Amino acid sequence: MTIKSICCIGAGYVGGPTMAVIAQKCPHIKVTVVDVNADRIAAWNDTELENLPIYEPGLKEVVAEARGRNLFFSTDVAAAIRESEMIFMSVNTPTKTYGNGKGQAADLKYIELCTRQIAEVAEDDKIVVEKSTLPVRTAEAIKKILANNQSNANFQVLSNPEFLAEGTAIEDLNAPDRVLIGGEQSPEGLAAIEALTAIYANWVPRERILQTNVWSSELSKLVANAFLAQRISSINSISVLCEKTDANVDEIAKAIGMDSRIGPKFLKASVGFGGSCFQKDILNLVYIARSYGLTEVADYWEQVILMNDYQKRRFAQNIITKLNNTLSGKKITLLGWAFKKDTNDTRESAAIYVADYLLNEQAELYVYDPKVSEAQMLKDLDYLGTRSPEENRGLIKKVVDVEQAVTGAHAVAILTEWDEFETYDWRMLGDLMMKPGFVFDGRNILNQQYAYDQGICLTGIGR
Repeated sequence: MTIKSICCIGAGYVGGPTMAVIAQKCPHIKVTVVDVNADRIAAWNDTELENLPIYEPGLKEVVAEARGRNLFFSTDVAAAIRESEMIFMSVNTPTKTYGNGKGQAADLKYIELCTRQIAEVAEDDKIVVEKSTLPVRTAEAIKKILANNQSNANFQVLSNPEFLAEGTAIEDLNAPDRVLIGGEQSPEGLAAIEALTAIYANWVPRERILQTNVWSSELSKLVANAFLAQRISSINSISVLCEKTDANVDEIAKAIGMDSRIGPKFLKASVGFGGSCFQKDILNLVYIARSYGLTEVADYWEQVILMNDYQKRRFAQNIITKLNNTLSGKKITLLGWAFKKDTNDTRESAAIYVADYLLNEQAELYVYDPKVSEAQMLKDLDYLGTRSPEENRGLIKKVVDVEQAVTGAHAVAILTEWDEFETYDWRMLGDLMMKPGFVFDGRNILNQQYAYDQGICLTGIGR
């Protein structure tokens, strides 16, 4: 089966870049990305590529090449479903904030709505691909809904989880470590797996395309993120011990990372991990384990989250302690709000929680981030529900100039590892701050000796 037309429901951080690269690599396939958010689709269609709704290095070049040729963005979801042979579902699956499984289970309402729309409007056979991160055995629920379609169309459901890192998503799509495709182990299911395999094989070596049953594919995504987050929490737990013993966590990470059995990746001590996947997927894994009565398994993985929360609280408390246990009326500057560099994604960013702790102490927060808007910062704080939106708007301010951000600041906290922060003239910035000039480096990007030479009172993580 040769696929000639694809649609993707969901034009977010996964759907947009993934479909853009597929369109670039497969000019013979029509790729339509649809979303009910008209503003988002308008941004994807904006002739000014700088205004794309997602910031990702290399993305605008890919969109520029494929858009209008075989890559299209639309709000007409029904038409795209009818015209496509393969449908990717890339909608949001947040952690539930209500009812059974609140705070842990994935909220699948958008997946179900998406599935029901496919069942309602599809007029012929379709291959439906799970691109969102989903709990194991979600494909079974999707198949039951699709089976009750109006036209008696036949559907095959595949799991094709994304393994993208924001900030390097285009690189990851161009040269993935692996592409995972899970499906039903029947002749029809295997044919569907091969159809999707053939698309990726246009640029990915076949030995990197793994074919599994659908359940293994769904669970592999959760497990991969859990293992990566576990490494971060592990090294962060050691950073606390380092600060008590005068050891240096960077030196320890380098030493253990040179062990070929361990490796150096994800051993960077920091204020904590963020992003849309790690916490959500681990909580989902915890919920699944508990639902099967696996208490010890659930407790083990939940500790990764607890350690991450502790690291953020500890960082904020360190600022409070160093500033004589009072922040009332003091200007605190946060450098960075995105959860990592080279993205405008703020979901579960450590900066949100550090800011919230500091605001509880009545600090006056000034924030500089090159890609995140003030509206998004306020939205993130409002979501926590710690105080009213009106209160938040009076306590935090985004500035567009770093000198303005640090002038008169009692302390500066680096919360995102943007490259430009390393290149600043810190002696000049230190002169603009209140004395002593406290800098709290939540990403360990500044050299300790350099900071000392610049007259900065630097506090890092685990050193």
